[in-house]
Amino acid sequence: MRQTATIQDRINTAYAGLSDKLQIAAKYVADNPVDVATRSLRSVAATSGVSPATFSRLARALGYTDYEQLREDGREAVERRVSPLSERAHAQRIATSGHGPDAILQNQTGACIANIETLQASLDVTRLEAAVKHLDQARTVLLVAAKGSAGVMDYFGYMAQWFKSNWKIVGRNGTELAPALSRLGKDDVVLALSQAPYAHRTIAALRTAKEAGATTIIITDSRTSPALQFSDFGFITSTESPQFFSSYAATLVLMETMISMLLARSGPEAETMIRAAEIQIDRLGENWAS
Repeated sequence: MRQTATIQDRINTAYAGLSDKLQIAAKYVADNPVDVATRSLRSVAATSGVSPATFSRLARALGYTDYEQLREDGREAVERRVSPLSERAHAQRIATSGHGPDAILQNQTGACIANIETLQASLDVTRLEAAVKHLDQARTVLLVAAKGSAGVMDYFGYMAQWFKSNWKIVGRNGTELAPALSRLGKDDVVLALSQAPYAHRTIAALRTAKEAGATTIIITDSRTSPALQFSDFGFITSTESPQFFSSYAATLVLMETMISMLLARSGPEAETMIRAAEIQIDRLGENWAS
């Protein structure tokens, strides 16, 4: 286990291989980060109904020396999550004061690499392949995201729309999203990106899609994300960063992997569509840029 892995990273990576009792303890740790960070082991055990010994075994299974080390890691994670952006920006400025660009770059790239390694270690590629198959065969694919995730989803949609004419980016406003959701059925797919703080509109859209019988694919940042309760396929990407904002590096790797898998499934027809788009770009007199 890498020393840079966070408590959520460790749970995401190890969860499937844990015993039933350890999975219950791990879920409690993931669902109740504030309790774990601020209360004693005895108190946490009494509240959760899980023995102190089980939490100690969980800590070792996740690569910690003991429960106290797990608790300290959890405390740091809570502090990062609950602090306002302005406070995190201030802390980052103080922490990097006097540091050269090489040190700042090393910290950032190290965090991004760690997030990508966590994705690679924990991703269920069989489920990913099944999700991509649904995307490929869908009548319509709606892409939903809000807040900081909206721009990332725009990029995902841009890549797909070169060879997928039935994909539509929605979710930036309710006026556009509502009619698109009203036409959903069992042959459609909604793919959503939702990271903390979770946008209410995105969660509501997923609930509506699920009720309509559409397939839902969720990319999120934690097993405790409210989006997962409405997912047919849920994928977790770590977003840890030394910056005051979350990192989307691992999310982009997952999205670009999905596009590559879709292109492979689409065959020569995809190349024909891309070439036709290139011709239209030339006719419009647009400067070509990737």
